[in-house]
Amino acid sequence: MATAPLPDNYFDGFLAHLETELNLSPRTVRNYVNDIRGNLEHGAPKGFFQYLGIHRIHFPAGVDKYVIRSYMAWLLEQGVVKNSVARKLSAIRALYRYLLREEMIAESPMPVARKHGGRLSAFSLKLDKRLPSFLTTDEIERLLSAPDQITPQGLRDRAIMELIYAAGLRISELTSLQLEQVDLYSRELRVWGKGSKERLALIGQPAAMAIKTYLKRGRPELMKDKKPNSALFVNYQGTRLTARWIQELVLKYARQAGIRQEVHPHLLRHSFATHLLDGGADLRVVQELLGHASLSTTQIYTHVSRNQARKVYLASHPLAHEERE
Repeated sequence: MATAPLPDNYFDGFLAHLETELNLSPRTVRNYVNDIRGNLEHGAPKGFFQYLGIHRIHFPAGVDKYVIRSYMAWLLEQGVVKNSVARKLSAIRALYRYLLREEMIAESPMPVARKHGGRLSAFSLKLDKRLPSFLTTDEIERLLSAPDQITPQGLRDRAIMELIYAAGLRISELTSLQLEQVDLYSRELRVWGKGSKERLALIGQPAAMAIKTYLKRGRPELMKDKKPNSALFVNYQGTRLTARWIQELVLKYARQAGIRQEVHPHLLRHSFATHLLDGGADLRVVQELLGHASLSTTQIYTHVSRNQARKVYLASHPLAHEERE
């Protein structure tokens, strides 16, 4: 398949810009690369430069606003959801901002997305609002009970899932944890979140006990005869666990626990926030615990809680379903 490759002097500098200047996570940088260059390993071509190659459009001279619009339409025709289309446009916009700043191009076909007279601009999409899913407290208990507490790996895995749920951690925050960042006496963690911002995360007694047991009986076995390091969670080789590894172990235990939906670490973070709000926690406290920069990001969980309250009402109130005269 023909492609329209981005010259290395463009793309290498752009990647360095994302990693060093914008300080984006490796996962976010990888998503930007896939959105712009495309990734044939994930089915049909959907990357911007794959589209340009298919239609024999030269970059950057052949790209104008009509090409961008056609690309959007092409993505939607392939069944790409609006949120993913918006993400791809964001990646393209970031690329053009970089090229303009470096004076590699004179103008950009990507204007800043904003409203004009109440109408969305040509490069904005009205995104579908998708509420985050979450696990029930019963499902959480079944999930946390799934690891075998006899083995070092089981002790580690129980501590990992207890910690994600107790503190609402992102997977990147979990994998980067060092031993010295955990204070079991005060039950606090010093966590490095998005944009290298440090925040204080709190954990309850069950999570603290799970970590304490892992540190006493699990980690020493995993680290036996291995080169010392300060990573909190390690594998059988004595090296730091990867995000992919943790995703797979959470999914494995969810299946063992008989949970039907696909469970990933971020679902435990969703469950953490939803259960806090269901329990009466203040929205700004939840925002602080999650490490959200904006309160609007946290507010989506209030919709989840309202939906949950409605389900409980309809299932529990004796007159919720009866027709009254």
